Amino acid sequence: MFLTPDWPAPAHIKAVSTTREGGISLAPYQRLNLGDHVGDQSEHVVSNREALRQALDLAQPPVWLNQIHSSRVLTLTVSTSALPDADGSYTQTPGVACTVMTADCLPVLLCDQDGTQVAAVHAGWRGLADGILEAALAKFAGPGEAILAWLGPAIGPGAFEVGSEVRAQFMAVMPEAEAAFQPHGEKWLADLYLLARQRLARAGVHQIFGGDQCTYSQPQQYFSYRRDGITGRQASLIWIEPS
Repeated sequence: MFLTPDWPAPAHIKAVSTTREGGISLAPYQRLNLGDHVGDQSEHVVSNREALRQALDLAQPPVWLNQIHSSRVLTLTVSTSALPDADGSYTQTPGVACTVMTADCLPVLLCDQDGTQVAAVHAGWRGLADGILEAALAKFAGPGEAILAWLGPAIGPGAFEVGSEVRAQFMAVMPEAEAAFQPHGEKWLADLYLLARQRLARAGVHQIFGGDQCTYSQPQQYFSYRRDGITGRQASLIWIEPS
C-alpha cells in the first residue's frame, strides 16, 4: 500500500506515498483511488481514505487540497475538512498531515533537519515553472541547507513528452534546464525529477532523495493520467508525529 521515503529525516517525521494496492475502487480506478474528482464512486473514495487514515494510525484525517496547478502553498495550523484551492501545504503542528494527490505529476515532501516543519507539494510542470517549490521553501524558517527533500513517484523522463513552449518556459529563467529536455521528434522528453532537483538546488536545498520511480511505466503499482486518461490518484503525505 505504501512507498516509504528512504531519507535521513528525524524519527518523528512520518511520510508515505501510496500505491494502487489496497482499497475497493473498481476499474478503471482500481484499487486504492484517493481522488474524489475523477469519476469514481464517492462511497469507494470515502472508504479508501478512511482505510488510509487507519493504516497510518492518524488521529485526524489528512488535509486534502483542491489542486489547481498553481504555486499556492497554504500554512496549516489545524486539520480541516475544507477543500482549499492550493497545490501545497506546510505545517509546524504535530498530527496535521500535509497531503497531495498525483497521477504523473511530481509529489515533493519537505522537512527540516530538526523535524519541526514539514510540507507537501504537488509539482507538475506548470507548478515547477511557476515556482511552487520556492513558495514552499519560503515557508520554512532556516536556510535551504537545513531542509531535506524527497521526490515521490512521477512520470519518468522516458515517457513525459512536452512541446517546445514548455522547454522555453523553463529555460527562460533557468538555462541549466536544457539538460532536462531531450529531443523526441518535433517535441521533447522532459525530466521532471531533474527539473525539481535543479530548482531545489538553486534554492539551497542539496539533501534530495527519491526520484527513481515512473508512474507511466508501472501500471500495477501506480495511477498514470498520461497512460490511462481516466484513472485514480495516489497520495503523498508528511506529518510530525505527536509526542
